Amino acid sequence: MNSFETDIKRAFCSMNFLAGLLIECIILWRAGFESELFQISVPVLASLPYSTAWLGDYQSGYIKEYLPRCGRTSYILGKFLACGISGGSLLTAACLFSLLTGGGEDVEWKLILIFLSGMLWAVVAATLAAAANSRYVAYGGAFVLFYMLVILYQRYFKTLYCLNPVEWYAPEHTWVLGDTGVVVMLTGIILIIGIIYYEVLRRCIDSA
Repeated sequence: MNSFETDIKRAFCSMNFLAGLLIECIILWRAGFESELFQISVPVLASLPYSTAWLGDYQSGYIKEYLPRCGRTSYILGKFLACGISGGSLLTAACLFSLLTGGGEDVEWKLILIFLSGMLWAVVAATLAAAANSRYVAYGGAFVLFYMLVILYQRYFKTLYCLNPVEWYAPEHTWVLGDTGVVVMLTGIILIIGIIYYEVLRRCIDSA
């Protein structure tokens, strides 16, 4: 069984994805890309489509029937990738029209940064939810971490602009390697979160 394909279909066809996409489009239409409301929405709406999928399978007992047919590693990777891709795609789809109207050669890179930022916060939410075994942590944990980084940057480490999560999708400073440097950093963090996510789910599955 192709676990990744199944998870992708579940993520993109879910009501959470459609609702999150609609809300984000309304936010961009009413408040704009640079608004604080959009900043708040990034970690929350990115986590909406599929960050609690593991909890649903685990708490309902469905995992005991599903896991033997796809294997543990395939199951975990499918959940992780579907969560990240759906979260990143939600933000990218909502921002696409706003970015395209701005023109410029960096439009493609902005879309990549938005996608990776959404992917990052989606998998962070999924990892926190799995570790805490809580849906509330999934939707609130990423938001809290997002604003903790914002506060640390604004109040204590103003020279470390790489701490500012807003800078990750809308960079205002000059990064090493430019936007490519942001891509490298976000990709590295996502890979680290992926390792943590795998270990958390592996232990939960082994103890189930």
